[in-house]
Amino acid sequence: MSLFTRSCAHCPSPARLLVWTVVSLFCLLAWDASGQDIQVARLFASASGFALRDHWFLVRVLHEGARNTAWLVMLALAVAIWWPFGVLRQMDRGQRVQLVASTLLAVLLINVLKYASTTSCPWDLAEFGGVAQHISHWALGMADGGVGHCFPAGHASAGFAFVSGFFVLRQHQPRAARWWLVAALAAGLVLGGAQQLRGAHFVSHTLWTGWLCWTINWLCDAGVRRFTPTSTVISLGKIETKLQKENYECERSNH
Repeated sequence: MSLFTRSCAHCPSPARLLVWTVVSLFCLLAWDASGQDIQVARLFASASGFALRDHWFLVRVLHEGARNTAWLVMLALAVAIWWPFGVLRQMDRGQRVQLVASTLLAVLLINVLKYASTTSCPWDLAEFGGVAQHISHWALGMADGGVGHCFPAGHASAGFAFVSGFFVLRQHQPRAARWWLVAALAAGLVLGGAQQLRGAHFVSHTLWTGWLCWTINWLCDAGVRRFTPTSTVISLGKIETKLQKENYECERSNH
């Protein structure tokens, strides 16, 4: 048995996914109510600003480099719709389309919300050398005196949006799904953390991005399963798996 394959007896049920989503939502709301965003930001800033704002590693590697890498991964996944590789071979073409489409949808959602937001970044606050006042992102439509467009965290979505792979893989490759989920969450937290060190976002901005990416992918997966007959999915998957197996055996015989 492959490292990434296993029976689905222990894969998360729809009810468990709902519980995870709701519990994490309440945890996020509790964090917002605690007012700890500003306290965490103060650990990395002074009245003159954030000392690590222009640090080369945070800017060049974890911001610009990570963003470019995320788009390269997205391009590779798009190409894999027709020419799959690795664990993507275990998905049928419809699942690979879902993987790409739901990832892009999550990124789009985050950017639309960010564009509409009046919340400014920590480095824009008067307390840290800027001009804005600290106002909750729940004060919808209330200007804080800064440039806004900072909530939720756009950069963290370069990692979190890829939780799509967990939902696509969880039924038939639950072990691979868990590894994929861990990688996507870790990437999102690292990228979000880097931006917090620079003063580009508060902790809540990163956490809300993670929750929104999870939720949009969960809803996309639920919609696909709701409107795609199970028998069709199974038969298409079997046909494609058989074709891939035949191609693999043909390649071996040629060598």
